Amino acid sequence: MVNVVRELTDDAPVGVTITTGARQPVTIPSSRYIDPAFADLELRRLWPKVWQFACSTDHVAQPGDAYEYRCGPYSTVIVRGEDGLLRAFQNVCRHRGSAICDGAASGLTELRCPFHRWSWDLTGRLREVPSRRGFGSLPAQEYGLFPVAVDTWGPMVFVDPSNSGGPLSDFLEGVPEDIAWVGLDEFHCDYLVSVPLPGNWKVISDGFSETYHVQGLHREMLPSVDDVNGPQRLWRHHGKLEQRYGLPSPRFREPPGAEAVWASFVEVMGARIGVTDKSAPAPPVPPGETLRDVLAGLLRKVGRSEGVSYGQFTNDQLMTLQQYNLFPNVSLVVFPDLMTVLRSRPGATPDDGYLDVINYRRTAPGRPVPRPIDVQLPAGQDPGLSLILNQDAGNIARAQRGLHQPGFSRMTLSREECRILNMHRNLERWLGITPTEISGD
Repeated sequence: MVNVVRELTDDAPVGVTITTGARQPVTIPSSRYIDPAFADLELRRLWPKVWQFACSTDHVAQPGDAYEYRCGPYSTVIVRGEDGLLRAFQNVCRHRGSAICDGAASGLTELRCPFHRWSWDLTGRLREVPSRRGFGSLPAQEYGLFPVAVDTWGPMVFVDPSNSGGPLSDFLEGVPEDIAWVGLDEFHCDYLVSVPLPGNWKVISDGFSETYHVQGLHREMLPSVDDVNGPQRLWRHHGKLEQRYGLPSPRFREPPGAEAVWASFVEVMGARIGVTDKSAPAPPVPPGETLRDVLAGLLRKVGRSEGVSYGQFTNDQLMTLQQYNLFPNVSLVVFPDLMTVLRSRPGATPDDGYLDVINYRRTAPGRPVPRPIDVQLPAGQDPGLSLILNQDAGNIARAQRGLHQPGFSRMTLSREECRILNMHRNLERWLGITPTEISGD
């Protein structure tokens, strides 16, 4: 297998792709996943300063809508003002530091602290202080909420707590242009499910940054996905994989027949084509077509039933995954009919984290869009996600436990795992460390 990647060097042109052959494996310190000092460095130098996906635009679509985004100890509230503009603020009262908002809300006309009832308008300007005379002078312009940079890309809202990361468009590099043909503005969010998991946020994220594990963890996929010949691309911060569905993995010595490919596709993502019965027989393949064409035709039929046309897309585009890894913690899984945002977040210790699954679907123009459903699952509960995501979530504890073994000091990465390596090279830049050591403050 040959992957198309950008060389992982600081001086390589951003967005340029070149073909590389095999090189010596790269090793990464396992301490980055388990060391409290490294997690503390991330909390001080990464999370307060980097652009992060916070929520969908559907969470804050109407004036008075608000949404709280948490990352480690940090909390940001995103609010749609009466003027229709999005704003974001650090979620902290200027009185004694209490958090102001919790979760999502709608119909707000102000942001009011539930502790002592200080309040701000939706632009962040101080509005009311009970028993104000007891404080002396409290100029409203000096006691506004602390602003956080906020911007959108398609149906996604991003925040930069530092207000110093530059434009979001610059941070995203060439990714929006690369996927512009899909038309992300036509996608709307169905739900957000947050799953606490016993693993570091990077362990969770790494599982969505390579397909090397498909042959081990997701064997149900092998008859219906090419997990080998997937071109990859790297920008400076971000990465991309293309992966074709509806045909078998080249790993088989004897390629499975159409029935096996069909059964695998139905088991893995049958809802896309309106078929969830795994025992349903494969439809006939007309002369001059392939099973991928038949699957694409069924997807088009589902779209028509929902008022959505896929006439602008080829069958190959409908059946090929576009997966983008956005530094530091997001994977976008994109097809023309759906998009899933997989986000990892740090937990209370290096051995704890969260997997957030934010699901989007292409929606017919003019169709009413309800507010997304938000679900926070308790620790240890079956997440009840798709077959593949349940397998990914179920593997986290095993992966994290192994990292603590005293004989294992460094993990070994292949070129196939170049998106994981790119994430670590960016971590080194953001944290100000060498490839092997944590530098002093």
